[in-house]
Amino acid sequence: MGNTAHGPLNKVTLGGLLVTLGIIYGDIGTSPLYVMKSVVGDKAIDKNVIIGAMSLVFWTLTFQTTIKYVIFTLRADNKGEGGIFSLFALIKKAKRKWLIFPAIIGGCCILGEGIITPPISVASAIEGLKLIPRFSQIPTIPIIITIITALFFIQQFGTKFIGKFFGPVMLIWFLTLGIMGIIGLSNDFTVLKALNPYYGIKLLVAYPGGFWLLGAVFLCTTGAEALYSDMGHCGRDNIRMSWIFVKIMLILNYLGQTAWLVSKDGQVLNGANPFYSIMPDWFLPIGIGIATIATVVASQALISGSFTLINEAMRLNFWPKVKIKYPTELKGQMYISSINWLLYFGCVFIVLYFKESSNMEAAYGLTIILGMIMSSRLLVFFMQLKKYPRWFTSIFAITYIVIEGTFLVAMLEKFPKGGYITLMIALVLAIIMGCWYIAKLIRQRYTDFVPLDSYKKMLCDLSIDPTIQKYATHLVYMTSASNTSEIESKIIYSILQKRPKKADIYWFVHVDVLDEPYRMDYRVTHIANEDIIRVDFQIGFRIPPRINLMFRKVVSDLVKNGEVDITSRYESLNKNNVIGDFKFVVLEKFLSYENDLPLFEKIILNVYFVLKRLSVSEAKAFGLDSSSVKIEKFPLVIAPPKEIKLQRVG
Repeated sequence: MGNTAHGPLNKVTLGGLLVTLGIIYGDIGTSPLYVMKSVVGDKAIDKNVIIGAMSLVFWTLTFQTTIKYVIFTLRADNKGEGGIFSLFALIKKAKRKWLIFPAIIGGCCILGEGIITPPISVASAIEGLKLIPRFSQIPTIPIIITIITALFFIQQFGTKFIGKFFGPVMLIWFLTLGIMGIIGLSNDFTVLKALNPYYGIKLLVAYPGGFWLLGAVFLCTTGAEALYSDMGHCGRDNIRMSWIFVKIMLILNYLGQTAWLVSKDGQVLNGANPFYSIMPDWFLPIGIGIATIATVVASQALISGSFTLINEAMRLNFWPKVKIKYPTELKGQMYISSINWLLYFGCVFIVLYFKESSNMEAAYGLTIILGMIMSSRLLVFFMQLKKYPRWFTSIFAITYIVIEGTFLVAMLEKFPKGGYITLMIALVLAIIMGCWYIAKLIRQRYTDFVPLDSYKKMLCDLSIDPTIQKYATHLVYMTSASNTSEIESKIIYSILQKRPKKADIYWFVHVDVLDEPYRMDYRVTHIANEDIIRVDFQIGFRIPPRINLMFRKVVSDLVKNGEVDITSRYESLNKNNVIGDFKFVVLEKFLSYENDLPLFEKIILNVYFVLKRLSVSEAKAFGLDSSSVKIEKFPLVIAPPKEIKLQRVG
C-alpha cells in the first residue's frame, strides 16, 4: 500500500510517539474545550440529549477518525507523505481530469479551517479565566489577539526550539484530559451507557432538533485531517499507536463532562464551560494555563501545515509562486511570509468579528466537512486504483457518503451564523487555484516548440563567430520543453534574433516536478559535444527548486568526470585557468493586446497575470542568483485577431 521512503519514521519508538503527540493531535486534542459546551448552547440541559450527544461523539470519533483516517486513509502514503495534495499526486497519473476539483476544493477548505481554528482554540482556553472570581470581568479579546500575534510573529524564526516542547506539552495535556475525565466520571458511572449507539440514534430520530446537534458533535473530529496531512513528519505506525492513547484520553474527558452535565439536568450553563467545571477549584488556574499552551501548540501545527499545503500547491501548479524561507535545518520546516500574514489577519478578523468562542462554534466546521468529503472521493478512487475488492470499495463509499453527507446537511444551518465567512475564504482560494491551473493549461496549449536539431548547427556557428561580441561564456536558459529534442521557439528567437547571444556553451535546464515528495535526480544530454548541453532535474513536489545550487553541483560533477571544460575561453583568462561566467536567461510572458480570446479564457488569463504580478519572479521561484540572471519579457499571443482589412490609398 505504498512504500514509505522514510523508514525510520515508521518505527514505533517512545521518541516517535512523543513527537507525534506534539505535531499531529493539537487540533483534535483541544476539541474537548468547546464540543460539549456547543452541544448545550444557551438551552436548558437535558440529560437525555447529553447522553445521546456523547454517544454520537464516541461513534463519530470511531467512524471518522479511527476507521476512515487511522485505518484506511493512512494507507494512501506517497513515499511516506500524506495530505490531500499528496493523495492527488498519487492518483493523478490516472489522467482523470475531474480529480483536480476535489483536490483543489479540499485543499482550500483545509486552508480556510486554518483561519478559524487558532481563534476558537485560544478563545476557548482564555475564556476559562472568567471562571476565576478575580478575573470574572477581564476582557479576553486583547489577550487572545496578543497570543495570536506572538504566535504568528515567531514563525519567521522557525520553530525548532519550540518544537522540542510540543510533545511533552501535549503529553501533559492528554494526561490532564484523562485524569479530569476520570474525576468527573467517578461521580456518575451510569453515563458509560452512552457508548451504546442506541442513544445516539435515539437522539437523531426521536428528539426534536436532535439532528441539528450533529453540527456541534462534528467538532470532536475536526483535526482528523491532520493525522493524514502530517504523516510525513511522524510515520504511519507512530500515528496509529499514539491514537489509541489519544482516543482513550479524549473519550474519558467527554464522559467526565457528560457526567457533570447530567448532574445539572434542567439548568442553564450561563457562560460555564463543562470542560473547566469538572476541574477542582485549586487546579483551575493550572488547567487554564495548560489549555492555553496546548492551543498554541495546536495552532502552531496548523500554521506549519498551511505552509506545507501551499508549498505543495505551488509545485503542482495550483498556486502562484511565493517566497519561501527555510529558517532551520529541520526537515519540512519552512516559512511563507505572505501566507503567514494572510492567516494572521484572517485570525484577528475572526476574533474581532465573533468576539466569543461560542459564536465561533456556530460558524466552525462547514469547510472542514467539505474538505473531508473531497478527501473521501479521492480515497475511493485510490482504492479502485489499488484493486481493492469492488464490494468493499462500494460499502466504504456508501458509508461515508451517508455519514459525511448527513453532517454536511446538519451543518448547513451554520451558514447564516458565520459559516459563510470560512466558506467565502475557501471559495476565493479555490478561484485563485482554479484560475492559476487553467491558465497554465492554456499557456501550455499554445506554447510553440521547435526541433532543436534544426538549430543545432546555427548555435554552434554562433558560438565561434568572431564578428559577434561574446554575451557570456556559459549561457543558461530555463526551458519548459519536457522532450529533450525540442525547445521553445521563443528561446531560439532570444538567442538568434532578439540580440544574437554568442556563448561558448549553451545550457538548457528543465525542471520536472514529480508526483512523489522527496526525489532528487538529474540527467545530462550532450546535444552538440561541448557546445550545447541539456540538464533535466527531476525533483519531488516537496523539494524547494534551488536551481542555482543544483546546477552548480551538476557542473561540478561534469567537470570531475571530464565531460565539460568550464574554463574561460578568453586567451588571457584561459591560460590562468579562470572559470568562465554563467549567465541565466529566464523568459517571462505577458498577455499581448493582439489576442482575440473567448471571454472565459480572457478572464482566466487576466486573473492569472494579475496574480503573476503579485507573486515572485520566475528567477526567484527557481532559486536563481539575481546578479547573474537576465529576465526577457515576451508577449503571449494565443489567439491573434483575424486578418485586418487594411487598404492602401496612396
